[in-house]
Amino acid sequence: MTKAELIAVMAGKSGVTKAAASKALDAYVAAVTSELKKNGKIGLVGFGTFSVAKRKAREGRNPQTGKTIKIPAKKVVKFKAGKGLADKVK
Repeated sequence: MTKAELIAVMAGKSGVTKAAASKALDAYVAAVTSELKKNGKIGLVGFGTFSVAKRKAREGRNPQTGKTIKIPAKKVVKFKAGKGLADKVK
């Protein structure tokens, strides 16, 4: 599903315009991003939890040449589905 398709579904299910749904989606993404930068965790009961985890630096291989390369440490975003979402997807 693309962002445009998601906006269309949101607008249809909530009875608002696509422009309003687009603003709501953009605001949601901005709020989640901001909270992950500050505290590193946001939980939505019944949906799931977004969190930030630190990935250690490690060695990898270039698949074209087979040469060993160093992969730097970085932060990654993780999502764990909540029970409500997991039960609905089964």
